[in-house]
Amino acid sequence: MTNNDSRIPARSEVKREDTWDLSKLYPNDEDWGKDLEKYEKLAEKIPGFRGTLGKSAESLADYLDFTRDLWLQGERLGTYSSLRQTEDEGDNAARTMNGRFTMAEAKTLAAASWDTPEIQAISETVMAAFLKHPRLAEYGIYLKKLLRYKPYILSDKEERIIALHAEGEAVPSETFSVLTNVDFDFGELDTPDGKRPLSQSTWSVFMENPDRELRRRAYQQFYHHFEAHKTTLAALYSGSVKNDVIHARIRGYPSALAEALFPDNVPQAVYDNLVSTVNANLEPLHRYYALRKRTLKVEELRHYDVYVPITANVSKRTSWEEATKLIAAALAPLGDEYVNTLRTGLQGRWADRYENKGKRAGAFSSGGYIGDPYILMNYKEDSLRDVFTMAHEGGHSMHSWYSAASNPFMHYGYTIFEAEVASTFNEELLFRYLRDHADTRELKLYLVNKRADDILSTLYRQTMFAEFEKRSHELEESGTPLTAELLRSEYRQLLVKYFGPAMVFEAESDLEGLRIPHFYRAFYVYKYATGISAALALANRVLSGGAREREDYFSFLKSGGSRFPIESLKVAGVDMSTPGPVEDACLAFGRIVGELEELLG
Repeated sequence: MTNNDSRIPARSEVKREDTWDLSKLYPNDEDWGKDLEKYEKLAEKIPGFRGTLGKSAESLADYLDFTRDLWLQGERLGTYSSLRQTEDEGDNAARTMNGRFTMAEAKTLAAASWDTPEIQAISETVMAAFLKHPRLAEYGIYLKKLLRYKPYILSDKEERIIALHAEGEAVPSETFSVLTNVDFDFGELDTPDGKRPLSQSTWSVFMENPDRELRRRAYQQFYHHFEAHKTTLAALYSGSVKNDVIHARIRGYPSALAEALFPDNVPQAVYDNLVSTVNANLEPLHRYYALRKRTLKVEELRHYDVYVPITANVSKRTSWEEATKLIAAALAPLGDEYVNTLRTGLQGRWADRYENKGKRAGAFSSGGYIGDPYILMNYKEDSLRDVFTMAHEGGHSMHSWYSAASNPFMHYGYTIFEAEVASTFNEELLFRYLRDHADTRELKLYLVNKRADDILSTLYRQTMFAEFEKRSHELEESGTPLTAELLRSEYRQLLVKYFGPAMVFEAESDLEGLRIPHFYRAFYVYKYATGISAALALANRVLSGGAREREDYFSFLKSGGSRFPIESLKVAGVDMSTPGPVEDACLAFGRIVGELEELLG
């Protein structure tokens, strides 16, 4: 059974060499179960440490040694069970395993809920003396990051109230998800191939359909449901924003944005620079939409015209082995260690390669301290986009590989702010390699158009989202009720500004602002835009530089959680505290648009 067969195989039919090797975590499910029992018994010892952490450096080190081993064991257990479940979401045994671990982990975290306040209660003078003890050397970074939160930690009673309220704070997000993914019935559409269901999943497929009338009908039918529930959707988002604002005020942060930026130690200037710099560089984006209008030969560019490909898809088959070779060639500027490690992993069993029945859709990288930096794929040989996805996830996995190899467990994990840099960096190198080696105009046109769309969706669109999030929270913080009318008005202003004069919007276009799931995880999306800006800057630096520039990039990959993200990127050679990288990314997009204009004549 191969990935080229029309029939989707069962998990049991997939070749062993096409699956990931989880034996580096556990040889089998039985061994996992035995280790889970050990984990649960070990967690029972947590209360015995309570009240001892401030007695001496040795007492604190004893507890941290204990928790390090416990959390490491927990990560190993959780990684194995979650990956087993993604192999086949319908496998009850795997779902049961993952459920068992989730329950055990929740119980363990509850048992250890006292430790952070107890560590933060240690006076600065005493802690400074503790940190000089050699047994605490590997915990220095972990403890310093933990102690940063001290000004925002409340009394035990207050912290307990907040913890009890946490489940209730998730209601707006959960209700939004159930409403839009379960309760909404978008119906069916008549197509040349018969009736086809319209859903959250098929929406993008319809928006990419070359039949403009079909796109228009799908658009109107889809947004009809959001229009019918606009007041409820606005109330849910307003509730989510209220939670963010209230939580920040309770803890004493200046704003909800300040609280969101605090864990990564990112100055608000970084966020504001992103928005203001992109706003000052909208001309290339407007040029792109004008080009799209001309290429599609429409009198008015509509909101349902912005996702349909303006170039023909390229019919090109790339086997897994061929894709691995292409990626290795594209990443050659990073040197032998990086390329050989990634190539060996991809040709070996880091990745679960192809689709099978019940397998989780999409792709991801899951790197832990133990085992390989695993990659889930649903690779299709006839999709050139999947080659880029492989390079992207390979970037994440190599970032994890270097981080785990270069840091103690307690601070090897890197932030999301940094994560998208390593993955997008690989995509940029692959794009340049394939474009430079394209043997037909059609292939080159496809690649350049794909890159334009990728940068647009990551840099410009995510910045528009970030601007909306900032504005909605500022309105709430100023005491302005977030009604459906106000939210739609704010979002429409952004649509008009970002899409430019080529676009004609529908009456329902501003409802888009009420259907974005990421908005329920506030101030997250800006990291995609900063990530691609940093990646483009570092790709230029590495490709135009020499050994020093390459080693600077590896210093970033090896940082793990040893530095805050702004500092780790400075080590790599890019300063995200300045507008420069974002401005350069906008200019790079402009060059891509220019190349696309030239290719399209």
